[in-house]
Amino acid sequence: MSLFSFMGTLEIGFIFGLVAIGVYLTFRVLDFPDLTVDGSFTLGAAIAAALIISGVNPYLATLCAVFGGAAAGLVTAWLNLRFNILHLLASILTMTALYTINLRVMGKPNLALITEPTVLSPFESLGIPNMYLKVIFVGLVVLAVGLLIAWFLNTQYGMAMRATGANPRMAQANGIVVNQKIYAGLALSNALVAMAGALFAQTNGFADSTMGIGTIVVGLAAVIVGESLLNSRSMLIIVLGCIIGSLLYRLAIALALNADFIGFTTSDLNLITAVLVGLALILPQLRREWKARKAAKGDAA
Repeated sequence: MSLFSFMGTLEIGFIFGLVAIGVYLTFRVLDFPDLTVDGSFTLGAAIAAALIISGVNPYLATLCAVFGGAAAGLVTAWLNLRFNILHLLASILTMTALYTINLRVMGKPNLALITEPTVLSPFESLGIPNMYLKVIFVGLVVLAVGLLIAWFLNTQYGMAMRATGANPRMAQANGIVVNQKIYAGLALSNALVAMAGALFAQTNGFADSTMGIGTIVVGLAAVIVGESLLNSRSMLIIVLGCIIGSLLYRLAIALALNADFIGFTTSDLNLITAVLVGLALILPQLRREWKARKAAKGDAA
């Protein structure tokens, strides 16, 4: 793997670290399987790209993208809580609607940002090569956001959100407004994913209507890998595990695609993704079974 490919892999890994944190909030904290992220990732990219091309400041455009993602999460929560639509179906409905909304926002299937200012533009005068600048900027942003999320989940409100996902009835019995926490959790999750989409569009120079396909799988893979490597109850370690899991996942993808003896090409990306996610799900279970057998043999002896 060349240095350019390696830095590009780190850049995308950090960006999808935001996706992993967002997926962790819904799947693990709230126990709410949310497929909206496939649409909100593209929504963030579409809003940021369309506004930047219209002359809006890139930072303001990114902030608008974050609010757009939060609105998508609120719609999914509203369909689920107000009309009792199954969470998976509610998120699929929102994701499907977002495909058309994203096309409307962009006005066409894709937008180019190569000649437009981005969030990186103010730092280009520092003289840092572009491939390093992207990784440094995105890495610092993602780490800062991760620290804020870890802090938030340890606040009283954050712990109430965690209690909602762990046991809604008990949480409600203790005076927690369960529905409010679900609304807030889905809004926050999709806001992070939309931020990832906005950063991806600006660092890669384009926004495309199909760029969000498979986002949920990548996010889940990063969460599972992170949990397998850093098994902890500390929210800080868990959030950092999501980021590390995303980096390792992207590195595994890049190594598989660059290993000539395997013979994979970019068209095999979905197969590689499925295999890696499957391994991430299977290996922890096999490890638990191995430990259980080892413990049983020790007791028998």
